[in-house]
Amino acid sequence: MELRTIVVWLTVGLPLTGCSNGELSDAYGQFEADPVIISAEATGILREFNVEEGEQLEAGQQVGLIDTTQLALQKNELKATLRAVHANIAKLEAQAEIYKEQLVTAQKELNRITNLKEEQAATEQQADQALGQVKVLNKQIQAVEVQKRSVYAELESVRAKIARVEDQLEKANIVNPAGGFVLSTYAMENELVSAGKPLYEIADLNQMELRVYISGAQLPQVSLGQNVEVIIDKDAISTESLAGKVSWIASEAEFTPRMIQTKEERVTQVYAVKIRVNNPEGKLKIGMPGEVNFSPKTSN
Repeated sequence: MELRTIVVWLTVGLPLTGCSNGELSDAYGQFEADPVIISAEATGILREFNVEEGEQLEAGQQVGLIDTTQLALQKNELKATLRAVHANIAKLEAQAEIYKEQLVTAQKELNRITNLKEEQAATEQQADQALGQVKVLNKQIQAVEVQKRSVYAELESVRAKIARVEDQLEKANIVNPAGGFVLSTYAMENELVSAGKPLYEIADLNQMELRVYISGAQLPQVSLGQNVEVIIDKDAISTESLAGKVSWIASEAEFTPRMIQTKEERVTQVYAVKIRVNNPEGKLKIGMPGEVNFSPKTSN
């Protein structure tokens, strides 16, 4: 969401003075920044909210906390379920080991009876019983393996639920994503917030952009990345020159904003241009007027 109020003066037929030598600047406009609205990512009571308008915040700085009591209880419940699933897996593995040991014994018995049968010292019925015992134990081992796969699937499901709760717990911590100055706040401590509710608006004011409008005749003078001269008011009678760079040029013409110039001039089509200017000392403010010269002005 952009909160911008643009007041622009074009140079065509206007009695304006911008340069110190009395010459008109090439274009006029106002400084703006690209604000970012930070919203809640979780639902609950806003237990902490340490954000004030005009405050400078660092990237990665924690500025608030949404109540996590229910999420913490849910996580504890899931951890208990996880322990139960692990216990079930251990039980099945122990059962499988017992069946495997019994299978070793049954296989030995089958081999012994098979040898006795070849010597006619054992009956067909004894051989069938020994073989049947081996088959039963193999099926029991297979059944345990099927149960283990089901329990392991349950284990992964519980782990996924825990990961989801941990993600929600993480989102309950309100962390400022980018450095800048707080422009507005939209929430208060102890207020019930929902996911998606705007909490505050922030903008990086270390770099500002001067939005100006130029005529089609001026367009050939302007190119992306071009270094230009930006002029701001230093005091009531003097100006200050800053270095700027063209960062954006509109691809289509538009009519002059309705709020400026005479009715006749408002029908003129113009192109919007943005000039990026460094602002390390904080001299530039949102809405502050500025001028731009695309080529150096020379005194007469």
